[in-house]
Amino acid sequence: MTNQALFPDLDGASVFITGGGSGIGAALVEGFVAQGARVAFGDIRDSRGFANDLGARFANAPLFLECDITDTEALRRSLAEAGAAHGPVTVLVNNAANDDRHTLDAVTPEYWDRMMAVNLKAYFFACQAAAPGMAAAGRGAIVNFSSISYIMGNAGYPVYTAANAAITGMTRSLARELGPQGVRVNAVAPGWVLTEKQRELWATPEGLADHLSRQCLPEHLMPEDLVGPVLFLASQTSRMITGQCIAVDGGVVVSG
Repeated sequence: MTNQALFPDLDGASVFITGGGSGIGAALVEGFVAQGARVAFGDIRDSRGFANDLGARFANAPLFLECDITDTEALRRSLAEAGAAHGPVTVLVNNAANDDRHTLDAVTPEYWDRMMAVNLKAYFFACQAAAPGMAAAGRGAIVNFSSISYIMGNAGYPVYTAANAAITGMTRSLARELGPQGVRVNAVAPGWVLTEKQRELWATPEGLADHLSRQCLPEHLMPEDLVGPVLFLASQTSRMITGQCIAVDGGVVVSG
């Protein structure tokens, strides 16, 4: 990972990250650990090896909690376990997602429910579980991962884009609701980040070249490129930023 700016208030902070075992989530776990944070992360896959590897490099080894975020009670238990180990969670990063490709005619009610459970429902109930502890502490930062796919109006995964549009709307409403308790809620909308999963399943030379031609910055995004923006939004450096959706995409979409 490239050198990141240091955010002193994150040293010792209790952080919970969903989907932290691979891809962007793994980069985020390492980024927060490097800041000195007390990190717990959930993943449906066994990520003890990754946690142990970081523990060999840093004194503040992250806590891995095996968790299916579509199981709301399991998600709540994981957040409670993180709080018991590290103190009340004051930084929540909702990162886990599933951008499975699909078409309108192929979607069944069962598929809709599964996709929404991962891409939206889990975000809401993680926020719900973390908010009381943040309010009691008088501070907190929630960072929800959205996607520029819905801003672009991309075809090929309409349930996924619907969920990400909803994440942005939820972020703005929760920022208003939780602001009086000192809790900030923001979203990050990545562009096409070349995780191992993306390379294996969907990244063709033609597709990559076409997407790169839309970027202002002609360089593909890597998981590490999301770490700095999330650290910034989690830190008191951004203490007066809330209710925002920040695109980290090399300049594909614009706002304002």
